[in-house]
Amino acid sequence: MLSIALAGKPNAGKSTFYTAATMADVDVANYPFTTIDANRGVSYVRTECPCLERDERCNADNCEDGKRYVPIELLDVAGLVPGAHEGKGLGNQFLDELTNADVIVNVVDASGGTNEKGEPVDIGEHDPLEDIDFIEEEMDLWLAGIVERNWESVERKSRSPDFDIDDALAEMLSGFGASPKQIAIVLRDLDYPDDPIQWDDEHREALARDVRQRTKPIVVAANKIDIAPEKNVERLLELDKPVIPTTAEGELALRRAADNGLVDYDPGDETIAIGDDVNDAQRDALEDLADTMAEWNGTGVQAALDYAVYDLLEHITAYPVEDAAKWSDGSGNILPDAFLLPDGSTPVDLAYAVHSDIGDGYLHAVNAKSNREVGEDYELEEGDVIKIVSTN
Repeated sequence: MLSIALAGKPNAGKSTFYTAATMADVDVANYPFTTIDANRGVSYVRTECPCLERDERCNADNCEDGKRYVPIELLDVAGLVPGAHEGKGLGNQFLDELTNADVIVNVVDASGGTNEKGEPVDIGEHDPLEDIDFIEEEMDLWLAGIVERNWESVERKSRSPDFDIDDALAEMLSGFGASPKQIAIVLRDLDYPDDPIQWDDEHREALARDVRQRTKPIVVAANKIDIAPEKNVERLLELDKPVIPTTAEGELALRRAADNGLVDYDPGDETIAIGDDVNDAQRDALEDLADTMAEWNGTGVQAALDYAVYDLLEHITAYPVEDAAKWSDGSGNILPDAFLLPDGSTPVDLAYAVHSDIGDGYLHAVNAKSNREVGEDYELEEGDVIKIVSTN
């Protein structure tokens, strides 16, 4: 399961975002370091279900009238403060938790109502743009420190006649989630001495920055847009970075209202239908939220998760089935499973994602939409429905 980590300074709204996206109970309060121990839960990315191409919708648990929700892991950890890479605040704990994340959502207080330490100030008093590069810088310097502390082992290995710097760095940074392929790509774009003993701090820091950018890409959730000065949001959107306007509180309110039958809403919808069983105060609040959603194309919570997986990580959704004609499993369930795979994945990759035994016994695959056999080098596309034929 892919893992998305919520990053940001204290009190930016990470725990509210986490609760809205998972509907799990966590502490949410208006003071720094509400989160001490990391929260882990299941959330979902949203895509169009292939059942929209059929006369009837599928009966999958995670499909709502063609809106398909595919599970991912969501991680909410303690907030960062300046100097976190040196251990200030809960920095070391926060940064250590990020090692297993595939992508980062940087939750920023777009209202400017909290300072760099996450302490409440007047709306608009703090510049939220300062919270963008700050997170990246702390992560980069933290990883640079890890590289520095472990560099002696690379130097020792370099004395061996069969030394390969790609292998040495891949081994050192494997705990950070860096694959050998990613290390090779980073080194290809770096200018560095052949002898690791001649590397200086600038070389190691450049390595750390590039590895972090490639292994932990970041999308910014410009949170609290319902109370943020519009100029703040506009300035954030002008950045040369992916920024999603977000109201985590609004999303949480809608999820709870939907659970109570007060609104018709599914995560990621850009509009809501307000029911008749609401009082005047509830209707006013929901109408205000509907106006915010109309201005920014929804609450942004689902959009941020979707962008992280489908755009930054460049993943697609594929659906394995046993019956190519009915798009069902052996029990007749239509499109019961959905798998997130990197762009460029093949039917063989999907077979292994289903089960290693299925992959080991792979024979061939059928594209259920066209009812044609596809080769093992066929690149899967978003929404492909695939029948895998295997000896196992």
